Amino acid sequence: MTTQAIIQILASGLLTGLIYALVAVGLSLIFGLMDVVNFAHGEMLMLAMYAAFGAWAVSGIDPVLLMPLVVAAMFVLGALVYLGVVRYAMRAKANAGMVQIFATFGLAVTIQGLAQYFFSPDYRSIGSSWLAGRTVNLAGVYLPAPQIFGAAVSLAAFAGLWLLMTRTDFGKALEATREDQGAVALVGIDRNRIFALGWGLGAGLIGLAGGVIAIFYYVHPQVGGGFALVAYVTVALGGFGSVFGALAAGIIVGLVEAATTLILPSAMKSIGVYVLYLGVVFLRPSGLFGRL
Repeated sequence: MTTQAIIQILASGLLTGLIYALVAVGLSLIFGLMDVVNFAHGEMLMLAMYAAFGAWAVSGIDPVLLMPLVVAAMFVLGALVYLGVVRYAMRAKANAGMVQIFATFGLAVTIQGLAQYFFSPDYRSIGSSWLAGRTVNLAGVYLPAPQIFGAAVSLAAFAGLWLLMTRTDFGKALEATREDQGAVALVGIDRNRIFALGWGLGAGLIGLAGGVIAIFYYVHPQVGGGFALVAYVTVALGGFGSVFGALAAGIIVGLVEAATTLILPSAMKSIGVYVLYLGVVFLRPSGLFGRL
C-alpha cells in the first residue's frame, strides 16, 4: 500500500472521528449533568435524520439550510423527554439507577416501534444536496464534501459549546449543576430548569449530528443503533461526563477504525476500536480524560 493511500485512509478516519464526536457529545453532556445514560440516544439520532429527510422532501430546500430547523425541533423534544419521562424516573426512591435505565430504554423501544409503524422499514435517502456526490482534492487526497462539512460542523459545535459553558450565565449554571446539584439550589438556580435545558441542548446536538449524517447516509428505523454503539464507546473512552473528552475520543475512534482497515478487511474495522476500548477499561476505567 502506498503512502498516499495510507494518508487517504487516515484523513477519512479523522473526518469520521469528528462526526463520531458530534454524535457522542450530547450523550456525554447529559450524563455529566445528571448521571443518567440516555439509552434512547440512537433513536433520537434516527428521529433527527427523519426530520432532516422529511423537511427536505416537503420543502425541497437543501438539507444544509434545514439543519437549524432540525436542531430546534430536537431541542424541544429533548426538553419534553426530560419533563415527561426522565424527571419522574429520577424521583424513584429505590433502584433509581435501574429505573432511569429502563425508562430511557423503554423510550428507545417505543420510538423505534413508532418509526417502524409510521415510516416502514424502507431505506430512504436525500436525493439531492449541494454536497452530495462532491469530493475535494487536497494534494491528491480525495475527501467527500459531506464528511468535510460534517467535520467542520463538529468543530464549530464544540467551539460554540466551549463559549456557551465559559462565557454565558447559563453555561456557568450548567457547570455548577454538574459539580453539585444540591448546592445550586442554595444560590437560586432552578435545577429542574437547568436539567430540561440541558436535555434540550444535548438533543439539539444530536439533531445537528443527524442533520449532517442524513446528507450522506441512508435513513431507516434502525439507523441509530450502530451510531449509538460507537457513541457509547466514545463517551466511555473519553471519560463519562467529559464533554471535550468526547471530541478527543471521537477523533481517536475514527483514526483507530481507519487504521484497522489497513490490517483487516473493512467489514472488521470496529475490532480495533473495541480492543482499544477494552484496554482503556482495564487500565483506566474513568476514561482517558476523566470528567471535565
